[in-house]
Amino acid sequence: MRYGSVRVFENGGNVISMTMAKTKVEREDDRPDGRTWSIGDLADEFGLTHRTIRFYEDEGLVTPARKGTTRVYSRADRARVKLICRGKRLGFSIAEIAEFLKLYDSRDRQIGQMRFALERARDRIGALEQQLVDVRQTLSELRDIEQAIVDHLQEQGAADAGRPTGE
Repeated sequence: MRYGSVRVFENGGNVISMTMAKTKVEREDDRPDGRTWSIGDLADEFGLTHRTIRFYEDEGLVTPARKGTTRVYSRADRARVKLICRGKRLGFSIAEIAEFLKLYDSRDRQIGQMRFALERARDRIGALEQQLVDVRQTLSELRDIEQAIVDHLQEQGAADAGRPTGE
């Protein structure tokens, strides 16, 4: 068949769409819309490098199909990349994200995944709350030091004691 400048061939359940610049393979499990993504598509969408996505593949976090040497990412692969990005943004390690993704794939994913996510989220909340306490204490100490220096400079008659440096 031919659609405009794109040729579509049926091949044992796979549909191969070819253009001059890209090749896409659509697996049966990726339908109803048959959308697939290249490594560049995912990199652009999630603000990642190709190397980062290949690292996730090396770690077994995503498993794209191959068409020759071209990686072809399914809807499930894209969802996993999205979960990985969310996990990294929330401060989870690759090992924790991998464990979460294993639960995502298991039959009891609803319960097991949610329990794991709840435990990790609570751990992360605790760590962030402690960091917040630490930052507040550090700011308070720095403000005390700042005020002591300003007071000293004013006692010494420095005219610019209250102004920040660089002004």
